[in-house]
Amino acid sequence: MEVPKLRIGELTADVPIVQGGMGVRISMASLAAAVANEGGIGTISSVGLGDLERGGQEYERISREALREEIRKARSMTDGLLAVNFMGALSNVEDLVGTTVEEGIRLVVFGAGLPMRLPEMVPDPSVYLVPIVSSPRAAELILRAWAKRYKRTVDALILEGPLAGGHLGFSPEELDHSDDFALEKLLPALLDTVRPYEERFGRKIPVIPAGGIFDGRDIPRLLKRGAAGVQMATRFVCTWECDAAQEFKQAYVEAKEDDIVIIKSPVGLPGRAIRNKFLAELEQEGNKRVQCPYRCLTVCKASEARFCIAKALLTSYRGDVENGLVFCGQNAHRIQRIVSVHELMSELMSDLRTALEEEL
Repeated sequence: MEVPKLRIGELTADVPIVQGGMGVRISMASLAAAVANEGGIGTISSVGLGDLERGGQEYERISREALREEIRKARSMTDGLLAVNFMGALSNVEDLVGTTVEEGIRLVVFGAGLPMRLPEMVPDPSVYLVPIVSSPRAAELILRAWAKRYKRTVDALILEGPLAGGHLGFSPEELDHSDDFALEKLLPALLDTVRPYEERFGRKIPVIPAGGIFDGRDIPRLLKRGAAGVQMATRFVCTWECDAAQEFKQAYVEAKEDDIVIIKSPVGLPGRAIRNKFLAELEQEGNKRVQCPYRCLTVCKASEARFCIAKALLTSYRGDVENGLVFCGQNAHRIQRIVSVHELMSELMSDLRTALEEEL
């Protein structure tokens, strides 16, 4: 049995793997290009680029120029498929989306908020819009609104389950019962949700599960349930091409299962991270003093925030993993070593083919 290709509109990835967008500065040009060169879809995260110490319009301009630079750098390294990932909570998200479209990127991935106005930001139908959802209900809200307001539907959906890293679309209570929201349970319901819109608009809406997918043997169980491909993020952190500091990657390698915890983010969502000195001090001392010169998130109230998430993520990205925030997926503790993207993708595809052959 051949490995299925991932098709989104007119775009085709030979390998049905999307590398997830990880901010701040974890998913940048070198990682995205390396994944694209292996036949997958490489994703640049638009979150936290540029000099975050600059405020106001200067912050917006610097962020825009930094994103433009990353896109151009990635394009100089690959002819493969590239996407850019956005958080709906970013104060300058509309500007960043516009910059991405100007640079010719045709895959816009949008999470951390329902993208009700995204078709207004991107009216060009040749640019494919891919919301991230955590439930069929969220997908239905988006599908219904877009169909009514814009006579348009999504080009694909990423279904992010409760084992994902970073910010999560589940309540703490739901995360305590994560088995009830496993991808295998959410996927069939989401496929049922999109089917009427596929019929209405006369085309396939690919569903791409994400969260907790660790190796090539995890992929076929989702493909046979109707997934068009999968998104993986945590596995790509421990690659040489990832821009994070060596200390950041080593924190993954050294992490034990008990080290991976759920925190409350200033974004207002739960998040998954590796327990460290920063989190221990936060538990003991309460709020850290926040002085915000820029306002990068619309939902963050600096006067009430327990810590500055942008600063915490940048600190760990640069290598001070004890005094910063290290986001990760639930299976980060299973990573044993740092490898190249080529080696990782080859391993994933080998395991995927083996699993497919065993099912015959």
